[in-house]
Amino acid sequence: MDTAPTLELLLTLLGLLIVIAFSSGTEVAMLSVNRYRVRTRAASGERRARALEKLLAKPDQWLGANLVILALASVAASTVATLLALRVPHPQALPVMMFALTVFIIIFCELAPKIYAAVHSESVALNSTLIYRVLLWLTWPALWFTNRAAYGFLRLFGLHGATRGAQALSAEELRTVVSESSALIPARHRQMLLSILDLERITVNDIMIPRQDIAGIDISSDWEDVLERLRQTPHTRLPVYDGELDNLIGILHMKRTAQEFARATLTRERLIELAQAREPYFVPEGTSLMHQLAQFQRNRRRHAFVVNEYGDIEGMVTLEDLLEEIVGEFTTDPATVGHKDVHRDASGAWLVNASATIRALNRALGWQLPDLGPKTLNGLLLEKFENIPQAGTSLRIGALEFEVLQTADNSIRTVRVRPIV
Repeated sequence: MDTAPTLELLLTLLGLLIVIAFSSGTEVAMLSVNRYRVRTRAASGERRARALEKLLAKPDQWLGANLVILALASVAASTVATLLALRVPHPQALPVMMFALTVFIIIFCELAPKIYAAVHSESVALNSTLIYRVLLWLTWPALWFTNRAAYGFLRLFGLHGATRGAQALSAEELRTVVSESSALIPARHRQMLLSILDLERITVNDIMIPRQDIAGIDISSDWEDVLERLRQTPHTRLPVYDGELDNLIGILHMKRTAQEFARATLTRERLIELAQAREPYFVPEGTSLMHQLAQFQRNRRRHAFVVNEYGDIEGMVTLEDLLEEIVGEFTTDPATVGHKDVHRDASGAWLVNASATIRALNRALGWQLPDLGPKTLNGLLLEKFENIPQAGTSLRIGALEFEVLQTADNSIRTVRVRPIV
């Protein structure tokens, strides 16, 4: 090589620098490429993606091939640069060449290729797949030796064999992926996916209808009142109880009741018989929505009564309420804010049913009310007031002012909410 022409040495040096740049850039591309996108493209039948997926499944092999050619190219480039420097009749030629080569490698063989590869990781990785397959074939003797030596050294630190990290995403990691996919997934679909991930940490207490708001039939009431309630109800299923909600008789399906109405055969005894045909379904408070959804599906139920540790009914959760946690309220009209317990008055303030859950209000209105304690707005306000307030009493929570409009039965029924500017 000492007698090789200078032009040949220069071309050799240039080629070695290109190899170093290729090695540096493709390594970053391989490590940063989205493996799930590659897997999707491979599943669709793309040959390059399938080949890349196989490479990525064995990182020790392609990384070893990369390091072999990088080491050889770096040593060879340094040697060739030294030979070129020795041909220059100047005492400072060698240190100048070393400095210039170092700067050139850092800028054009390391930083620039790695930045480009990080930005275009998928295209770089796919386009270099065939080259890596050739390199694996060319370098397999060196790979066999280097891998054996590396694993032999790692055994000194307790590592016995190659272990791959788990590729499955956790719920929080998947949440981050969905949140950052705004350019690929519509906002509504993204929100639905995030809501599904939330089902495991949200409980029935967060979405249940409070006990005092459960619509039902008190069989001990006057019969004419019972009939009028049956005629006026908008619900298809109603709980039937005797005196108090805790004395549940069963669930009444209005379809069967309508048939009895049509035949003029509905009596109090017949109504009890129809209600007893469907026993009530109870679930403990604190049950996660994911578990409850599976229970609804397994038991073919649409309603469940939430009970506390003493067996007292705290509220009722329905399949519709649970599905609305995923898809949102079944309306997109801004005037209703997508929530039945919220209305806008002429002044622009919100009139809110205080039995509405804090979680639903935060989602519908974009509020930031604390939801780690009380689950309903009534509970939150009573906790802040520390007594039963009179109508007209106001309270500030964060950037919102709450004015009590109506109280009854030791609870707040309606409030007016205004933003504080």
